[in-house]
Amino acid sequence: MSSPEPGSPASQRAVELRRLLNRAAHAYYVLDAPLMEDPVYDQLYRELLELEQRHPELRAPDSPTQRVGGAPAEGFSSVRHRIGLLSLDNAFNTEELEAWYGRLLKVLDRPAGTALPMVGELKIDGNALALSYEHGVLVRAATRGDGEQGEEITANVRTIAAVPLRLQLDPPPAWVEVRGEAFIPDTTFATINGERAERGEPLFANPRNACAGTLRQLDPKVVAARRLDFFAYTLHLPDGAAPPSQWEALRWLRQAGFKVNPNAELLPDLGAVEQFFQRWDGGRRQLPYATDGVVVKLNALALQDAAGFTQKAPRWAIALKYPAEEAPSRLLRLSCQVGRTGVITPVAEFEPVALAGTSVGRATLHNADRLAELDLHAGDTVVVRKAGEIIPEVVRVLAELRPAGAQRLELPHTCPECGSELVREAGEAATRCVNSSCPAILRGALRHWVSKGALDVDGLGSKLIEQLVDRGLVGSIADLYRLDGAVLASLERMGSKSADNLVAALQASKGQPWHRQLYGLGIHHVGEVNAKALAAAFPSAADLATAALDSPELITAVFGIGGEIAQSLQQWFATAANQRLLTELERLGFSLALSGDELAAQAQRRQAGSGPLSGQTFVLTGTLPSLSRSQAQALIEAAGGKVSGSVSKKTSYVVAGAEAGSKLEKAESLGVPVLSEAELQELVGPLHG
Repeated sequence: MSSPEPGSPASQRAVELRRLLNRAAHAYYVLDAPLMEDPVYDQLYRELLELEQRHPELRAPDSPTQRVGGAPAEGFSSVRHRIGLLSLDNAFNTEELEAWYGRLLKVLDRPAGTALPMVGELKIDGNALALSYEHGVLVRAATRGDGEQGEEITANVRTIAAVPLRLQLDPPPAWVEVRGEAFIPDTTFATINGERAERGEPLFANPRNACAGTLRQLDPKVVAARRLDFFAYTLHLPDGAAPPSQWEALRWLRQAGFKVNPNAELLPDLGAVEQFFQRWDGGRRQLPYATDGVVVKLNALALQDAAGFTQKAPRWAIALKYPAEEAPSRLLRLSCQVGRTGVITPVAEFEPVALAGTSVGRATLHNADRLAELDLHAGDTVVVRKAGEIIPEVVRVLAELRPAGAQRLELPHTCPECGSELVREAGEAATRCVNSSCPAILRGALRHWVSKGALDVDGLGSKLIEQLVDRGLVGSIADLYRLDGAVLASLERMGSKSADNLVAALQASKGQPWHRQLYGLGIHHVGEVNAKALAAAFPSAADLATAALDSPELITAVFGIGGEIAQSLQQWFATAANQRLLTELERLGFSLALSGDELAAQAQRRQAGSGPLSGQTFVLTGTLPSLSRSQAQALIEAAGGKVSGSVSKKTSYVVAGAEAGSKLEKAESLGVPVLSEAELQELVGPLHG
């Protein structure tokens, strides 16, 4: 059959049908204002479907026929987000909300009590999605994943009617990144579980779990049948194209064809935020979908940019969670877990209760102090809740229901894993096992060493690690690299191919960079971010050990590294077993140092940093006339300077804009020179021009 010309009647009809059907679907699913009767839509849809079947070349990514799903996928590929999806910090009461707002005002150098407009949005209890559009057409959809990388599930997301396949903009921008929440409405969830019950299949615990499982279905037709919904809430556009506020961004999303939650409000101050929260805490059960709190965001995007981010979350937003459900249960026993650093965590095990849609039978009691505070006895009736509707916790004990003669429960005096005497140092809340050969500590250390952020060894999971430790095959991290394929193949559920693959993966992990090796060692307080900073400052384990043992002031001189981390490093490198481990790792082929390429790149960066502001420290405060906080920082760093968050005698200059606060006052009191934006640009000179 010959292909129709681009301007042929068939081609034109396909374009018209796509446009009309997409408009009708948007009106029905997003606006809740149908444009046509269902039989009319069905007839037009069938016409388009038949047209595309006769002429497959007429199929387009934005065709409504592409929502039904194609052939099942073999699996999902990992994709890196153009813009990271950070999680939000949580507040569980108005006091925590007010504390967050106070910190925000300090970061922005605003006086206490300053009213900043915010946007309140319902926190939908679903699954976050990242949608990528190019020239108005949906090209990729991905799960949140770890915030930097997610799973590509475009075929599945195409089946969600509330997600536009083509933006209703003419002309559309070159690219758009949209964030939002996929969810299953309550009535749909009830229908799905009813159908599963009829088929004798296990029921989903709650809509969120059902949604997560649905999005990861390999067959898009299954996804389509479960009728997911979607609310958009975050917009990213090319530089200069973004609206000036979150409120305007929501309007932009609506105009582009997205479904936006209708219950968002522009709130003038913190009091209005609290009222918004109280209103929805009472009204949420009348909604046709689950919500577990409200999200509060600074409205002005310029202020969001000025506030910036912590390592894990934006400073300009917070999730205020509804009070958790509570339920009584009878305590069955007190058990203890031993973490990779030897910390003993008491765990309450109780008769399972239903909370926030799931069955809960265990909750951490954190430490000996919390155990004493609860005054827990054997057989007590405890009140349990889910903090943030996620983490189970014991709230209190109903002492009036306590059995007669019940014994008070305390932490054991010896390690439940190895029998060693437990230690609690003065000033510490944690009780620890200090036996480095303790199997629980070893298992934890091995799990950490092979984790994604550390050596990232594929194929070495918790079950296999338990076998290796329990059989005495591995007594340290270094022992992993002495395993051979024959030994591994003899283990449960390990074939020769899996064993060979694991040996290869272990050998390949020796090439991981120094900062990952450092993080993998599991030194107390040294997380991924701190490991990167330390690895950049101390090019080898030997350099870091020398500084930790002989010159701890060099450690604390690294930006973001404090005395607690320096002390932890000193203790770790002073331990003979740890020194032996480093020696063994070097013998096994680990560099424990920056590579030649990394050293060259570092030298290049240092050279690039030798500019007119080299060796000088700046503090930014207030709102500058033309530069955002991040732009000003980038300008200073490009000229070789450093930017600090606090003013001290060592500060070279304070750059002050409108509404500068306490930092300006402190600079004046210390005699630190104060610059305007124009004076800063003059100081930078030709570099900026």
